[in-house]
Order: sequence, then C-alpha cells, then structure tokens
Amino acid sequence: MRDDPLPQPPGPPPPLSARSAPSQTVRAQLGLRALILDGVLAPGQRIAELQLVERLGVSRTPVRGALMKLAEEGLVEPLPNGGHAVKAFEDTEIHDAIEVRGTLEGLAARLAAERGVPATRLAEARQGLAAIDALLAAPTLDADGFGRYVALNTAFHDQLAAMAGSAVVRRQLERAKTAPFASPDAFVLVRSEGPGARDVLVVAQAQHRALLEAIARREGARAEAVAREHARLAQQNLRLVLQGRGGLRAPGALGLIREGPRGP
Repeated sequence: MRDDPLPQPPGPPPPLSARSAPSQTVRAQLGLRALILDGVLAPGQRIAELQLVERLGVSRTPVRGALMKLAEEGLVEPLPNGGHAVKAFEDTEIHDAIEVRGTLEGLAARLAAERGVPATRLAEARQGLAAIDALLAAPTLDADGFGRYVALNTAFHDQLAAMAGSAVVRRQLERAKTAPFASPDAFVLVRSEGPGARDVLVVAQAQHRALLEAIARREGARAEAVAREHARLAQQNLRLVLQGRGGLRAPGALGLIREGPRGP
C-alpha cells in the first residue's frame, strides 16, 4: 500500500485566523475529494494526515473531520491498523446508490407535501435558498464560495428529510447517503474553472426552488418527481467526472471506478 509524498501547494494558505473551524473542515473535505478525483491520491493509497495538513493548509482536526466525512460517503475506507486509504468501487454500485437516495428523497418530499409543513419551517428553507441565490449571483465561485454552497446545500437536504415527519424515512435516508458518492454533496464541483462549474449548481438550485414550492402547494406527486430528478443530476455529474468535463477536471476518478457486471 503506497504512502507517496503529495505535491506541494503553489503558495501559502490564508492565515488560520481568517477562517472559522467549520469553513476549514469544508475546505479540507473539498480539497481531499479533489486530490482523490484528480488522481493525486490513487486507489489503495494510504492517506498521510500530516501531508494533507501541509497540502491543504488546514490544521489536523479539519483533516480528520474530512476523512471521516469521506469515509461516510465511501470514498475512503478505514485501515485495520489505523488511518485511511482511497477506496475503489464499481460504477453500477455508484449509480444504484444515487438511485436509492433519490427514491428516498422523493418519498420524503411526497410525505412532506401530503402531510403539510409548518409555515415557519418552509420560511427557514426559503431563507436558505435565498442565501444560495445570493451566492450564485456571482459569475464565478472561488473555493470559499463552493464551501459555502456545500454547507447551504447540506442544510437544505437535511431540512427536506425532516419535513417528511417520519423518523423511519429520515433514518433510512441517512444510511443511503453513506453509500459511495450518494451524498447530495458528493459531486458538488471542487473547481471553479470553466463555465460548467457554476452552471450545474444553478440547475440544482432551480430544482431546489421547484421542490420546495411543490411541497408548499401540497403537490405530492410533483414534489416526489422533482426530488428524484434532482438526485439524477448527480448521475449526470458522475458522467462529467469520468469524462473530465464540465469544469470538474477529474480524470483521476477513472482509476477509482471499475466497470461492474452488465446483465446476468
């Protein structure tokens, strides 16, 4: 199992005093995912925490938090003797995991619409979407902007799960999100170069708006359909990752994913 040195960053990171702990964790999460998807960290390679601290410009605590988060997503796996290594998996496994998550989010959306959601909770969700609108008003997003999007997007999906009013659905949805690349944020773009990076987030935000309004209008079938279509955007992002297109620039992801069996 390899433990090769990582390339050094092009310049010094911003001072730690300029960043809060949550933003450091998100920065580490996005940066680590980028290193994996870009092929800097290869399948089976042991991840050295100290090298990540230097490479990502954050302290050790956010690096450990990022490793735990990516382990939940299935992108890295714990090693028997401690530490983590990059994981490899089949493409069919990823597609199925995203489909399961979309099905469960569709169920959550339909239940929310049919059972009704308190006005205060709808207002809170709209406030979060307004924050995303303000973020996407800029023509491009830097690393901090993508980090803020991740936090706001995670909050919206958590709110959707809670709106269903079902502990069973919420629990199963949390389990589904731990499958490889099935998290709503698993394919949030980690690079801001190219027009496609921001454009995918704009499409996702339009779906957020349509989903919330369908719930508010008690349109269960439409809410479910929009939620499932929103999850399928992750399938599109997966294809872009594998092709290195759309601003994702992640040809290294090809090494992580092997073709699964087709048919009986």
